[in-house]
Amino acid sequence: MERTLVLVKPDGVQRGLVGEVIGRLERRGLKLAAIKLMRVDEGLAHRHYGEHVDRPFFAGLVSFITSGPVVAMAWESNNAVEIVRNTMGVTNPVNAAPGTIRGDLGVDIGRTIVHGSDSPESAERELALFFQPEEILSYARSTDDWIVEP
Repeated sequence: MERTLVLVKPDGVQRGLVGEVIGRLERRGLKLAAIKLMRVDEGLAHRHYGEHVDRPFFAGLVSFITSGPVVAMAWESNNAVEIVRNTMGVTNPVNAAPGTIRGDLGVDIGRTIVHGSDSPESAERELALFFQPEEILSYARSTDDWIVEP
């Protein structure tokens, strides 16, 4: 079972899209393993976006992610990273396919509503930034056998 981080970013929280994002991921069959409403401080933002520190857009990323509350979530499933990324759509909403979160709900590359880990390795690193191990739950759902082949 693979886990991944999903953030509903400040634009998604302010627009009231948290439930929409959760609903889309649940309908895909992903299992919610942790969730919290929080503010990202500059230190966490720098650790989260550390690979972009030398890029010209880094300051904008930090400023935006710290501008308001986010909803941090851990989701799990077989191939969770790939499923979440396909459900979100490509980063630029202009190019995101209809039916994806960004394709249906976004219009600007600076306001993409969600963040999702881009690899299982990134997911592990990012989940550790936002959650303590005991905050991520493992449990069985009665629907699991109807979603994932045993």
